[in-house]
Amino acid sequence: MEATLLVKAYAKKLRLPTVSKDLEKVAQEATQANLPYERFLLLLLEQEVLQREENTLKLRLKRACFPVLKTLDTFDFTASPKLNKPKILELAEGRWIENRENAVLIGNPGTGKSHLAIALGVAACRKEYRVRFFTAATLVNALLEAQAHHALSRLEKQLDKFQLLILDDLGYVPFSKSGAELLFGIVASRYERRSVLVTTNLEFSAWTEVMGSERMTVALVDRLTHQCQIVPFSGESYRFRQSQKRANGATVDTAQSAPMMGAKS
Repeated sequence: MEATLLVKAYAKKLRLPTVSKDLEKVAQEATQANLPYERFLLLLLEQEVLQREENTLKLRLKRACFPVLKTLDTFDFTASPKLNKPKILELAEGRWIENRENAVLIGNPGTGKSHLAIALGVAACRKEYRVRFFTAATLVNALLEAQAHHALSRLEKQLDKFQLLILDDLGYVPFSKSGAELLFGIVASRYERRSVLVTTNLEFSAWTEVMGSERMTVALVDRLTHQCQIVPFSGESYRFRQSQKRANGATVDTAQSAPMMGAKS
C-alpha cells in the first residue's frame, strides 16, 4: 500500500496523471496474467502515452474551429462517382502539407466540398498538423476587424502558426477592396511556406468577381496553384438529392395511406 501511494505521488510530481489513475488496475491485470515487471511498466506507460495523444488531438481539433466534425468514413463516395477518390485518400495522408503544397476543391454547390475539406482537416489533425478552418468570408471579416483595431499583425502571426489553413466557400460573397487585399496578403505570405486548402464553386477565371481586381486575382491564383492538388467536383447537389428523396418518400406514404382514410369501418 505504501509503495502504491509513493508511486502515485511520484507520478503526480512527474506529471503522469494516467499512470497514477491506472496504476492499481494495470497492476492487478499484470498480476493475474503473471506478467514480468518490465511488461507491467510498458503497459502502464502505454496508457499514459495514448491518453496524452488523445488529449492533444482533442486540443488540435478544438483549435481548428471546425463548424462540425466530418470524416472520410461518413462521406458517400457512391453519390459522386466521378470524384477522384484515390486522390482524396492520398490527400488524407498529409504529405502535401509536409511539402507545403496547396489544395483546391472546385465544383458545383452541394457536391461535398465542405464535407471533404473538414474531413481532410480532421485527418491532418490526426497526423499532428496544426489546422485552422474559416469560411473565406469569415476570415476576411476577421482580418478587417483586426485591422480596424490595430491588431492585424498579431492575427497574421497567429494564422502563420497553422500548417494548414482551410478557406471554405470562396465565391459566394464578393469582398471589398480592402478585404480582398488582406486575403491576398494571407495567401501570398503562405506561398511555399504553409499550406492552404480552398473550396470554391467558381472556376478560376471567375474569381475576379470575388476579388474585384483582375491583376490581384491573377497573382492570387498563380501563387495558390503553383504547387497545388486540384480536385474537381461535378454532379447535382447532394443536399438537393436528399431533399428529393424525403419529398418522394412523403408522397409515397401519403399515397399509400389515402385508401385507408376513405375506407369504411
